[in-house]
Amino acid sequence: MPKLSLMFDNKIMKEIPVGSRPITIGRSPDNDLPVDNLAVSNYHAKIYFEAGRMVIEDLDSLNGTFVNDLRVERATLHDGDNIHIGKHKIKVDTSGDAPVPWDSGRKTAAPRIDETMVLDTKERRQMLQQAAAMGESMQFASARMKVPTLVVLSGQTDQKEYVLTNKLTVIGKSAMATVRLKGWFKPQMAAQINQRDDGYYLGPGDKTPNINGTPIAGPVRLNDGDLVEVSGVRLNFVFRG
Repeated sequence: MPKLSLMFDNKIMKEIPVGSRPITIGRSPDNDLPVDNLAVSNYHAKIYFEAGRMVIEDLDSLNGTFVNDLRVERATLHDGDNIHIGKHKIKVDTSGDAPVPWDSGRKTAAPRIDETMVLDTKERRQMLQQAAAMGESMQFASARMKVPTLVVLSGQTDQKEYVLTNKLTVIGKSAMATVRLKGWFKPQMAAQINQRDDGYYLGPGDKTPNINGTPIAGPVRLNDGDLVEVSGVRLNFVFRG
């Protein structure tokens, strides 16, 4: 089973396996990995499995969560990654098999509307109708809908984050670019993101982008927490609730 090792000054303070239940990290003693450091928020971050991959999510902490020295809001973890929270380090070991999600065998009373990642699709409307027919209150607040966002981690851009509201998002120096790159030698269109029925796809423009450190030759679907690097800029693709 995959495990996490909490370390301080290169000494292992605690080891914990990662199962089907999320692992919480923070200063409060009721966390799975309590970190006694004033720079750490009470509930700082959590780590969980999603679609067979280990994911870390920052819980709006004051001082941030860092994976391999890169600040992230949500990111996929890989074997050997180092998570820095305050003055502590958490080493990731994914050599074990991912856990099988726990299933009680009971059917849920209604769809979990707040877990959807789409803004307005046929499937969402059907889900709302189904939930209403089953008698669930459907006061669906827009704040609970997951919004696709690009968060700038490093590099020169005109904003720190961008909400993807259009079918086409251009990354470059062009006047039509949504993510405007700064610098004399930046390309007019370094890359582009297209919204399709099944998600958001990053494709190359004048440059070859990287997703989680791997160059892509053609359009690739973006997953929640992916790290994108193109033309000297690093971006975190996340769905915000």
